[in-house]
Amino acid sequence: MTLHGVEKLLVIFDCDGVLVDSEVIAIAVDQKVLADLGWSLSLDEIIDRFVGGSHAYFVEVVEDHLGHKLPQNWEDAYQLLYREALARDLRLVEGIVDALAILDLPMCVASNGSRSKMEFTLKQVNLWQRFEGRIFSAEDVPLGKPAPDLFLFAASTLGYEPSNCIVVEDSPTGVKAAIAAKMKIVAYAGGITSENKLVGEGVVVIDHMNQLVGAINGIIGN
Repeated sequence: MTLHGVEKLLVIFDCDGVLVDSEVIAIAVDQKVLADLGWSLSLDEIIDRFVGGSHAYFVEVVEDHLGHKLPQNWEDAYQLLYREALARDLRLVEGIVDALAILDLPMCVASNGSRSKMEFTLKQVNLWQRFEGRIFSAEDVPLGKPAPDLFLFAASTLGYEPSNCIVVEDSPTGVKAAIAAKMKIVAYAGGITSENKLVGEGVVVIDHMNQLVGAINGIIGN
């Protein structure tokens, strides 16, 4: 089913966990990095604390826990770990390519991840060209998610009112940002975040991307 006849409606996709199945990969590396820095956390603890947050938020929380600032360029020593793991194991989120092919609506990406990371991951799964020129990062705004700034910036840059935007997210942080931006929300619970952490007023929860078009169609019809 293709969605036709909808004017001035924008679908805003998060990247990690929505387009690319990168969260589990990154969290496993996070665990090694955090342990090396002196903070041992379980995978579930890392999910609860950091998934959906920006790099700046990650650094802030780690420094607060450790009680000191991390050295300048501390992350340089670990970038290869992330790149190697993503290059080896990264996959598309199941069903997302079919959903993108069916959706006949303007789309963009708005992620707390860095632009360089998105370029790396999206190129690896052949999605970069589909979204090129419509990719927004927390680096573009003063505050990343859960603040609404990133979603509002993406919408205004592309000429859309917040009320005419549908956000596709997979983290509580992203859902909070979309709610704050007064946008409609489809929350994907088929990844590492359980449904009970994504539910909320006006949030449509799906557990597979083959439900995405139907969810968006339902929102449009209301």
